[in-house]
Amino acid sequence: MIQIRRATPADAVAIAAVHVSVWRSAYAGILPEAYLARLSVTRQAGHYGAGIRSGAGVLVATASGDDLPDEGFGDLRSRIIGFATAGPARGSGRPLAEGEVETLYVLDDWRDRGVGRGLMLAAGAHLRAIGCRSAFLWVLRDNPSRWFYRRMGGRPAMDMEIAVAGQPVVQTAYVWDPIDRLLTESEQQQH
Repeated sequence: MIQIRRATPADAVAIAAVHVSVWRSAYAGILPEAYLARLSVTRQAGHYGAGIRSGAGVLVATASGDDLPDEGFGDLRSRIIGFATAGPARGSGRPLAEGEVETLYVLDDWRDRGVGRGLMLAAGAHLRAIGCRSAFLWVLRDNPSRWFYRRMGGRPAMDMEIAVAGQPVVQTAYVWDPIDRLLTESEQQQH
């Protein structure tokens, strides 16, 4: 069974492992290999643990039961297979929307099973619950999964060049305004 729930501090290491794995897979050939090789589960776990303890909107997708393979997982009752973080829009100036889906990562073996849609729905519901009437996210333009956000009803709003590991890359902002557009698209995709 695949479930989505709020993260707890005990989830930080598993969340960090998903983050590192997804970046190494999705950004191979896009970001410098040396940078991807230096990504640290320990450093990421500290970052996510602090966010969870501060009350940030961190959501995890877990697999258990028949969805979890028998081999290699020992006595685990469930395994974190993806996560999302969402909160008020970051940065200074005029944001593209009130709320921001800051991260959304799903392990490669768990894609195309509704995990990303479920995490987007949960992130949108969290943003609406904290008073956000619109949402956006940034995705690297060369990310092979960027099509997902358009399929979820996101409208490309702008491109911006940033530097990652000293390398210029272009990211695209997708916007859901009003936020109900995201929630409606997510619910329709699940049926």
